[in-house]
Amino acid sequence: MSSYRQIIYQIIFRTKHSQKTLSLKENERLFKYIWGGIKNKNCHLYRINGMEEHIHILTDLHPSIALADFVRDIKTASSIWLKESDYFPHFIGWADGYAALTYSYWDKNKLISYVKNQQEHHKKETFEEEYRRLLEEHSIIIDERYFLK
Repeated sequence: MSSYRQIIYQIIFRTKHSQKTLSLKENERLFKYIWGGIKNKNCHLYRINGMEEHIHILTDLHPSIALADFVRDIKTASSIWLKESDYFPHFIGWADGYAALTYSYWDKNKLISYVKNQQEHHKKETFEEEYRRLLEEHSIIIDERYFLK
């Protein structure tokens, strides 16, 4: 018997201390690396993009993959790759934690556009404002003691 699901996750995580250590010029290399890891887990990547201090991954997870394991594996592998790469010399690591927000399949095209247009979007809203807004839109109570620490 097959398992069926249709869960779209927008996963967001940031660099340690929200430092702007991801080069917009070189981020495509990072995104391709992460995409390879996602494909190896039999998951579907709808879109990936980000800025100097954070990335958004829009994905569907294979039923055999636990969300926490998926994010841990992506962050660990990409952190090692980033530190070994000459393209991101100031990267020191990813911050602890992440946001994983679920969406309806019907929101897919709107979400793809949102993630695709990160550079344009962040001309109007900082990462902190965006992150806070997305958490609040999903009725997630923000613990200010740990928010972006």
